[in-house]
Amino acid sequence: MKRPRFMPRLGALAVASALLLPLPAAAQDLRIGVRAGPEAIDPHYMALGNHAAALKNIFDPLVWVDENLQVQPGLALSWSVVNDTTWEFKLRPDVKFHDGSPLTAADVKFSIERIPNVPGPDGGLVIYTRSIAGVDVVDDLTVRIRTNVPNAALPQDMTRLFIVSSRIARDSKAPEFNSGRAAIGTGPFRFVSWSPRGDLVMERVAGHWRGDAPWNRVTLVEISNDAARVAGLLSNRVDFVNYVPVSDITRLKRERNVSVFQGESIYTFMLYPDMREDMSLPAMRMITDKQGTPLPRNPFRDPKVREALSLAIDRQGIAQSVFEGTAVVANQLMPNYMFGANPNPAPLRHDVARARALLAEAGYPNGFRFPLYCSSDRLPGDGATCTALGQLFARVGLEVQVNAQPRTVFFPARTRGDYPITMAGWGTLTGEAGYALSSFVHCKREGGRYGAFNVSSYCNEAIDKIIAEAMGTLDDAKRRALFQEAQDKAVADGGQIPIVTLPTVWAGRANLSWTPRADEDTLAYFIRPR
Repeated sequence: MKRPRFMPRLGALAVASALLLPLPAAAQDLRIGVRAGPEAIDPHYMALGNHAAALKNIFDPLVWVDENLQVQPGLALSWSVVNDTTWEFKLRPDVKFHDGSPLTAADVKFSIERIPNVPGPDGGLVIYTRSIAGVDVVDDLTVRIRTNVPNAALPQDMTRLFIVSSRIARDSKAPEFNSGRAAIGTGPFRFVSWSPRGDLVMERVAGHWRGDAPWNRVTLVEISNDAARVAGLLSNRVDFVNYVPVSDITRLKRERNVSVFQGESIYTFMLYPDMREDMSLPAMRMITDKQGTPLPRNPFRDPKVREALSLAIDRQGIAQSVFEGTAVVANQLMPNYMFGANPNPAPLRHDVARARALLAEAGYPNGFRFPLYCSSDRLPGDGATCTALGQLFARVGLEVQVNAQPRTVFFPARTRGDYPITMAGWGTLTGEAGYALSSFVHCKREGGRYGAFNVSSYCNEAIDKIIAEAMGTLDDAKRRALFQEAQDKAVADGGQIPIVTLPTVWAGRANLSWTPRADEDTLAYFIRPR
């Protein structure tokens, strides 16, 4: 059963050069400079967007999603509801793994059941399988997925479920994938080699079910420095780059041999104040008065303090100064066009005087001191936004030590609870509000289905009840209304504080074509020679 959830207003701008440089006639090789490559070759290891985007070149998901986040047939040709808690998926016939073995329902069952057992620094893909109670093989090309509650968004969840071969060992870990022994997918390219923070090399698979890719060999070259990545394109070290910094867009549009492709991203920067009560924890002892004495209680648990943080943020200023006007002010937890988002949310104000007054009412007339931790190389502008937040918070009397860190340090430490407050990007990859609300707004409880990415110990039982009801509602109109209600209440409570939604920009040689994707995945198969 295929139900479109929304139609995003995705703008695409392609500026092509008048001078087209020919691609190498014989080799048909493509080198892509990426801000971040995979963290391993196991597709179930992490849920981070850069990890999934890289491995989608090698592994196919059960359900595909197009550039506008609309679900499409993938390895599953069709799907339908059997009853309120059972979905049936019909697989595409004649799909082969890279070792020549056929794709069957047993591989889908194996992949789903493997996910909860794959250790990863961010919780892996359990966010997509949390509602699954069991998987039944009906025949080689039919699989039924049983859920513990009605889940209308199961097809959307399956867009990030990568299928691996059931012929690999059940306990295969990252080293087996990184060496290539277990890296057996059905994607348009097969694994050749990979070095962490370096190159991922792939070769075209003949006879892929989509048709053969236009490139014989593809190399993802990790170049985390934005300026170096653009320089790599201009010097012909690479043919295509993602995450073009906004400061270079105008210049690249003037280059005769370069095309620029621009669209609207799904990623929103958000502030996550930690709500833990235990002030003896190392992270919470970092919150102090101006003299450095740890506070007796956590100020972020006070709604007035959280509202003051939000009021201190000049979202329009960040959109202009950090992103040169290309970012969109965020007034809710996801872009307005998504299913379950409010199409016209109330604007979040910037009011320094009111923020100071609220801090005083909460018992902090002189403010307090804390370190703010952010990613520095995950998404464009994350480090610069972190710096801007520190300056904005200083204007309301808060003393902030800004710590922008590489993603390899930031995300594992945040998951461990090492930080008292963080800022990072979140992308609602399925295009439905339930993905975000059930992941980081819902309370995280031992053995619970929801809250897998609730890194700040936020908990509001009233909102949880709305989210749970929405997640179990099959009626689209009712589910949308419940999601909108939950999101309104969550934003008002300030458990997570939205800042801006990012643009998404690629650039490549002028004789390449590309359609911008809202999820920002850079997929070699869809980069085409003109």
